[in-house]
Amino acid sequence: MPRTEMPCREMSRNERLAGIAAALILVIGMGFGRFAFTGLYPLMVKSGQISVEGGSYAASANYAGYLIGALLLGLVTGAAGRKLCAFSAIATVAALAALGLPLPEWLIVVVRGFAGIFSAVAMVAASHWLIHERGHHDGAPALFAGVGLGILVSAELVAAGDLLTLPSPAIWLVLAAAALALTILTIILQARVDGAPAPTLPHEADGEASAPFGAGRLVLVYGLAGFGYIITATYLPLLVRTSFADLNPLHIWAVFGLGAVPSCFFWHVLHRRLGTAKSLVVNLLLQAVGVGLPVIHMPAASLASALLVGGTFMGTVTIAMPAARKIAAKARVNILAVMTASYGVGQIVGPLVTNALYRQSQSFDAPLLIASAALFIAATICMKRATPEKASVFKVRRT
Repeated sequence: MPRTEMPCREMSRNERLAGIAAALILVIGMGFGRFAFTGLYPLMVKSGQISVEGGSYAASANYAGYLIGALLLGLVTGAAGRKLCAFSAIATVAALAALGLPLPEWLIVVVRGFAGIFSAVAMVAASHWLIHERGHHDGAPALFAGVGLGILVSAELVAAGDLLTLPSPAIWLVLAAAALALTILTIILQARVDGAPAPTLPHEADGEASAPFGAGRLVLVYGLAGFGYIITATYLPLLVRTSFADLNPLHIWAVFGLGAVPSCFFWHVLHRRLGTAKSLVVNLLLQAVGVGLPVIHMPAASLASALLVGGTFMGTVTIAMPAARKIAAKARVNILAVMTASYGVGQIVGPLVTNALYRQSQSFDAPLLIASAALFIAATICMKRATPEKASVFKVRRT
């Protein structure tokens, strides 16, 4: 299939500010609101704030909240992206602060569920504001890099709190204060950007005229990817706490976020060069290897796992979503909503499966191997291109 190469265009100062503002929304809503729990989870268990089983339920509640929030947003029309961004950031600050209170375990699970809803609002609102309202189509890599940056910053804040021997509730309050400062900065930046007219410029071509396979396969691959990465993204500090005797495992979690920051730009470029199918195969195979590495129980394997999974999980989103938009015009269902639901179901099931297997073996090895196998299967599904004669699971209108 022919590739379309377009010359690079220098971004304006206003576009750069818009990208920064949108990325900060994901730093707050995703990096802090969603994934800071991964870094704090071992400390919460250590201090008795939550049990290992309760943490699994809290993780699943958060991912269920994300799914619910994304689907509910599909029913919202006409809401200004900037207002939704502000709502998500302020609500996330409140959820972070609530975990600094002496809550019973069941209420922690509930708070994490609401935090998931606010994370979904952040992802959808920031994307809509930057790409649709501001017309900054090429800002997607910078936008998604905010997730990794948020993981990195929140992990190091948690590590600093642990070094100062702060109890886990106090560290949640530190995260809330940092998120509040970022929220104020983001609101100021967005107000400044919205004061300038939005550009009306074409976005970069991604190298494909149409999606390489049908909606059903794409949804299945995306769901397997959601299941595949989430065990590492939920339990990594617990996985490595015995591998590094002299190193706080929170720093390994920070490496996970550090790998995610540049990866969005890398996978964006690779997608444009290779297309959806080939870039997804590379992405999912590397991710599968990374997810399975901690079963070796060596420090180097844990570090490599953090880099590989951190450097690929947001790349899956960067590659798959443009493919979904190509299918959306012909599918009889809202393919973006179905994709979100599939990914969300995978994320919910992952911690529940892990909890069930961990109770039996007191080990994360079996869940990691199952997750790695799911990613290998997803990569295999991407390898075979669909033929025009094959119908999609979701019926497509003839044009």
